[in-house]
Amino acid sequence: MPRTAPRLDSTDLELLLRLVNDPRAQISELADSLGLARNTVHTRFRRLVRAGILRDGGRDIDLAALGYDVLAFITIEVDHRELDSVVAALGRREHVLEVFETSGRGDVWCRVAARDTHNLQQVLRHILKLPGVIRTETSLALSEHIPFRAGPLVRHSLADA
Repeated sequence: MPRTAPRLDSTDLELLLRLVNDPRAQISELADSLGLARNTVHTRFRRLVRAGILRDGGRDIDLAALGYDVLAFITIEVDHRELDSVVAALGRREHVLEVFETSGRGDVWCRVAARDTHNLQQVLRHILKLPGVIRTETSLALSEHIPFRAGPLVRHSLADA
């Protein structure tokens, strides 16, 4: 998390939401959709990038800056007859960031963000109550060393082309 993260107001959060929904949106489009002057949106955008809240060229959001300090990886064992409904239910949870069907131990893997461990416990209890969920195993992320990246694969593909 940035050292001096600015306090986010509803306009900042609306701007972030619009960027999540349309990562290619231009400043002028964002200004129009927010009903703000282009310079105002551009200034806010730059402030969010400088503070580290918007990363990776301004399209990846630091969830800790929004108060979601806990990142966890949950492996879920599922009754296979209920797999589709479990995945659909996970997709409706705001704390669930990603869901993958997996091989090996467990059937579904998801990444979740929570405000604190109590909030994570509430998320886990909700998941455990879903029909078809047999058990879960949770691992907490302690620190991020290599953020998600696709560049090395693109460079490798370019070298193979």
